[in-house]
Amino acid sequence: MKFALKTLLVATLAMSSTLVLAHDHGQNSAVAQAVKSSERNTERDQYRHPVETLAFFGLKPTMTVVEIAPGGGWYSEILAPVLKEQGTYYAAHFPADSSVGYYQRSLAGFKQKVAEDERFSKVKITEFAPSTHLDIAPAGSADMVLTFRNVHNWYMSKDKDAAANAFKSFYKALKPGGTLGVVEHRLPEAQADEMQKSSGYMKQSVVIELAKQAGFELAASSDINANSLDTADHPKGVWTLPPSLRLGEQDAAKYKAIGESDRMTLKFKKPL
Repeated sequence: MKFALKTLLVATLAMSSTLVLAHDHGQNSAVAQAVKSSERNTERDQYRHPVETLAFFGLKPTMTVVEIAPGGGWYSEILAPVLKEQGTYYAAHFPADSSVGYYQRSLAGFKQKVAEDERFSKVKITEFAPSTHLDIAPAGSADMVLTFRNVHNWYMSKDKDAAANAFKSFYKALKPGGTLGVVEHRLPEAQADEMQKSSGYMKQSVVIELAKQAGFELAASSDINANSLDTADHPKGVWTLPPSLRLGEQDAAKYKAIGESDRMTLKFKKPL
């Protein structure tokens, strides 16, 4: 009898594992299909690992997801088609009333994508700025909030205050149990804190603390987007590296060989 029960338990666990793997494979297939689309530029995939990153965060096609400051839409070209049929995708873009020329041009370009590109036809555009526009989605409506390489911008504008406002906004938008996914350029902990004000790099400990102060719990971290070749001490900060290459042709081969920045990849949860 004990042997029979043990055999039944093992078989049940094996079946459960198979079902979970099949379910995960289905989710990853939707992302992989979007990533492989001939309509997007795949050149940066080798540095940004979108399939692995979104799998780590736990993206599902049925979720309500908010992407913060999508810019030109690099990740949007993956998220929009994945969420189009069964989920909801909010693009929390620059405010329409911004006086910054770059913000206006970026927003106009994104709106054009939404109007003309079938992949973007169901995208909902909201506004985000860490000091003035914080209603990125209806309160408690989102399963996931994602921010890619943005925290340094908020920190550089008003130190911790703007960044703290941003994380509070994410917390408000998420459902209890919802996920916040953060990818950010990583400054070594031994470097001076002052470097965060100009280099484009952030200390992982600072980002984690900002999230915790907003109420989040750190669920997991990953080195999916780590780059051991990046020393984070370049003449023009993170923008010395690709894709910006702010030094132009000066030492371009050197910086191209390094590739894009070393990045932290952090998954936070809003407590139930």
